[in-house]
Amino acid sequence: MIAIIDYGVGNLHSVRSAVERLGYEALVTSDEAEILGAAGAILPGVGAFGDAMAHLREAKLADTVRKAADSGKPLLGICLGMQLLFSRSEEHGEHEGLGLLPGEVIRFRGDYKVPHMGWNKLSYKQESPLFRELPEGHVYFVHSYHVLPEQASDLLATTDYYQEVTAIVGRGNVFGMQFHPEKSGSVGMKLLGNFLALCEGRAAAGQL
Repeated sequence: MIAIIDYGVGNLHSVRSAVERLGYEALVTSDEAEILGAAGAILPGVGAFGDAMAHLREAKLADTVRKAADSGKPLLGICLGMQLLFSRSEEHGEHEGLGLLPGEVIRFRGDYKVPHMGWNKLSYKQESPLFRELPEGHVYFVHSYHVLPEQASDLLATTDYYQEVTAIVGRGNVFGMQFHPEKSGSVGMKLLGNFLALCEGRAAAGQL
């Protein structure tokens, strides 16, 4: 079972449909016991950083996400969900994030179109189980803010949008994708499938 964390923000049902298309059972839930009992958890998100963190706290799910990460189960943040994994954001003021990865979220700055919207090619920076048998290709981005990780080792893949932009992050069992894998064709679905395979492997080893 894969828990898709429901805190009132995010494209929950498109993520659930993608998980199910890949042959896994998914549960959209805000229940801590169900989240912590799942083989893995996905934190989606759309909208503004501060509002999303407020929703997480009001739903008493911020600590649940931290507990899920601390338990060793695979955790994936998608789009805004990836940004929430980090320390802080400057979006509409200063806001603290979940603090699972060190770094900040800043607005694109420059004389070019914002938001960054469309298909961009990934550039892989280091090896990751997410990249197993992954074909080259493009994925779909929609964002006005991007992540600056403090640790280079947390940066798994980038894309180019007038600068190097963080696309995929990971440390241990915690991963994030700035783009929408469920909307990114075969490359996105393969990335999501590789994450789900990590969840399945941990469950098979009895490490829930």
